[in-house]
Amino acid sequence: MLTFSQNFATKDNKAQKDALFSQILKEKQNKASGYYELPFQKRALQDSKEYLNAHKELLKNLKDLVIIGVGGSSLGLRAVDSLLSHTKNRKNIALHFLEHTDSIATNATLKKLKFKNTLFVAISKSGTTIETSSLMKYVLERFKILENKESKKHLLVITDENSPLQQWAHKEHIAAVCIDKNVGGRFSVLSAIGILPLKILGYDTKALLKGAREFAESFFARKEEHLLQKALFLAQNYKRYPINVLFSYASVFKDFNAWYVQLWGESLGKIAQNGDSIGLTPVGLVGSIDQHSFLQLIVQGVKDKSVTFLALSPKLFTKPTIPNLKLEFLESTNFVNTMSFAQLLYKQQQATMQTLQAQNIPTDFIKLDSLSESSVGALIMYYELLTSAVGCLFEINTYDQPGVEFGKKRLFEDITKKAKA
Repeated sequence: MLTFSQNFATKDNKAQKDALFSQILKEKQNKASGYYELPFQKRALQDSKEYLNAHKELLKNLKDLVIIGVGGSSLGLRAVDSLLSHTKNRKNIALHFLEHTDSIATNATLKKLKFKNTLFVAISKSGTTIETSSLMKYVLERFKILENKESKKHLLVITDENSPLQQWAHKEHIAAVCIDKNVGGRFSVLSAIGILPLKILGYDTKALLKGAREFAESFFARKEEHLLQKALFLAQNYKRYPINVLFSYASVFKDFNAWYVQLWGESLGKIAQNGDSIGLTPVGLVGSIDQHSFLQLIVQGVKDKSVTFLALSPKLFTKPTIPNLKLEFLESTNFVNTMSFAQLLYKQQQATMQTLQAQNIPTDFIKLDSLSESSVGALIMYYELLTSAVGCLFEINTYDQPGVEFGKKRLFEDITKKAKA
């Protein structure tokens, strides 16, 4: 399903890997984060089934699904849909995102919708995310959702147990699905936050969770030692290589890159126990497009980057192919004639990776031998476990985000102060 290879200098460090594994296992056992258990739980599947059964008439005619949420409430769902939207399970339902109070984007999205064929899903763990609550208020007023029992069916909220949003929904008799408070937003895609909308879109969510579960089981059975090895290399060399590039070779990975950037940046950019600021800066690139921009910086710029290549097996897509057209003056391009597009893209990835290796730039490679709910679930769990592993080595709280909260507090103080003046 997933194939891993690494090309960076490491020592034989079994004792260090054993110690790191023990730390991660202890985190899991102590329930430091609820994400560890999500692939093994049936709650999200059951809640999704109950919602779908209770709203069959609405969903039967659904044409537009609008997610109101930001950060972890939207990025994981968007990533999975982008990776799998070409597959046979995907229903013909347009997926839209209202993520922040951008006037142009909000109006452009909403003006296309016919209310009778639309479901809005407001997602906020705390229930008071200012972007989400503001956008939801606008949608409530614009579409008069609170007008009657039938109109209220066009809104679903997903939030923490007993959050202000859950309490409001209960009072207004609006459908609400809750998740465990111990599951952080950026680690929540395998909870109802991701599973329920993905189920509405037609995906095999059982397979998604199964792929994640099987990778987690393999890791905790000590069959994924490459993950520990990579975490040790990144943590031990974070001053030399403070920038981690995810170079993904297919446009379907673009939104996955964005999910990775939030997961990596928000989890690992912290103040360590010794008081030092620590972190690894994530960069998401799409190949071969960014070979024509960022690659120059990697190859001949400051050697402060490690690069992970992510690609699909070229065997997955044998068509389209490059026609065997030999055009005058363009003879130098004939060497790729008859190749499939997928094969050319894969060859470009391999050539780029070899170029970086020749420059002694640390690289590793993840290949998806299939592109399905199961393989995507495994990829998600790999990155979540890798993030936890590096967080353990940094001796930080991987699951909070105090720096983000500072900005929220300042916004509140600034606006309320001016309102009182």
